Amino acid sequence: MAETFFKLKIAFRKFSLGAWSNSTRIFEQKILLEQNDIATIKRTAGLLALTKRREVLHYSTRTPSYSKLLDSPLEEIDTELLDLIKQEKERQFRGLEMIASENFPSVAVLQCLSSCLHNKYSEGLPGKRYYGGNQFIDKVELLAQQRALDAFRLNPKEWGVNVQPYSGSPANLAVYTGLLQPHDRLMGLDLPDGGHLTHGYMTANKRVSATSLFFESTPYKVDPKTGLIDYDALEATAKLFKPKLIIAGITCYSRYLDYARFRKICDDHNAYLFADMAHVAGLVAANLIPSPFEFADVVSTTTHKTLRGPRAGVIFFRKGLRKIKPNGDKVMYDLERRINDSVFPGLQGGPHNNTIAGIAAAFKQATTPEFVQYQTQVIANARHLCECLKKCGYHIATGGTDVHLLLVDLRNKNLTGSQAEYILEQVSIACNKNTVPGDKSAMNPSGIRFGTPALTTRGLIEDDIEVVVQYIDAALELGGETKRLSGPKLADFKRTICENQDISTKVNELRCKVENFSGNFPLPGFEEI
Repeated sequence: MAETFFKLKIAFRKFSLGAWSNSTRIFEQKILLEQNDIATIKRTAGLLALTKRREVLHYSTRTPSYSKLLDSPLEEIDTELLDLIKQEKERQFRGLEMIASENFPSVAVLQCLSSCLHNKYSEGLPGKRYYGGNQFIDKVELLAQQRALDAFRLNPKEWGVNVQPYSGSPANLAVYTGLLQPHDRLMGLDLPDGGHLTHGYMTANKRVSATSLFFESTPYKVDPKTGLIDYDALEATAKLFKPKLIIAGITCYSRYLDYARFRKICDDHNAYLFADMAHVAGLVAANLIPSPFEFADVVSTTTHKTLRGPRAGVIFFRKGLRKIKPNGDKVMYDLERRINDSVFPGLQGGPHNNTIAGIAAAFKQATTPEFVQYQTQVIANARHLCECLKKCGYHIATGGTDVHLLLVDLRNKNLTGSQAEYILEQVSIACNKNTVPGDKSAMNPSGIRFGTPALTTRGLIEDDIEVVVQYIDAALELGGETKRLSGPKLADFKRTICENQDISTKVNELRCKVENFSGNFPLPGFEEI
């Protein structure tokens, strides 16, 4: 009886703090007399918490009428929104998530995101806030900073970190505005060749991103035959363009980056080397691929891709000695103040403290043996996916992959990336259309990008990837059959899938197979939402 009483009390205190009222104690004693099993303890803990909550509301003379909104769950006050959330949850569970930039965070990360840390304003840095009441917020942010450095095995005397950027694109803009003046020159991998919008992409008619709007950019390219970055051409272009910053980063490039070569080219022009490792940060943390930290001046990352954390950005910056001049004078890094000031007050207001806590949780997980095992499987799955697709006759850009993603060139299959993305979505396989080397338009690309982080999080291994490839191939073959009936226009392609009875039946049958297969693998996170 004493053990049961103790467990009940612990269970109750998980939900409620403060002194127990007399009525709550009476209810507790009644339960203990009638039941003493563990299952009852779990069931009654929530009821006790509800009793406690109602007593507080009943006896308070200062509780306003609108507090009911604060105490009511979604299922009581907003079923319309709850239904949409549940539908998305079901889609994620029943479908195969193969978008390379997506993943499923842990319950610990989700708990941080929905915690009381969301409530606090804390403009500034730890110890230098513009608001009071941040003594615990400071500790959370300092913990996130320390864990960020630990995750990548960095010496705090040589590296600093800012964990406040809201996401990857704002982090990159903060780097540019911190290191450059308006209209300074930078170079990044061209978007059709695997670079990111924030790396300076522009067309002949439009400066597409803020990077190309506020700074002068010119791209470096991949070899159109091999799909590999042409470092010789990059070096030659840098000699003519004379950039102040070069970006070593990708969003759809499946091979290692030669950071040493980037460093040499930057040194030739006294340029900063900025590494955007948003996609591969988890692989770097697991020490499975080359790290940019040995060569870069600044490194940015998101935390929600291979790192499997919250949707956020992080910026690492060098400290200490930058170089020694020919006359022996030392040049020190001055990046800490410039990066921090660029994030706030330059571009952002108050940091999202619940997200920063999620970052701290994710970086702690990134130092575990289990995380290394996970990242090892991510790469193994990506390589196996690549080989299986090649056996089915698909052309893979660069011929393979070293990381978590791969790019399929569909020009030999007579499908566009948009058509392939759509037919795969109809059978519950999520991927994204993507440009391939040689494409003229990002809006009408010839490829699709696949990634394995999310599938690996759910527990898929190489044998399962073989089944996934069978479904992908069946869907794309069905897409080819559809296009022969519809013609080249995407709108006609979509309409044929919906209106042609034979095609529609085949799509439904394949979708059922995919969803039944996907339902065998658990989805991390909260049970209902």
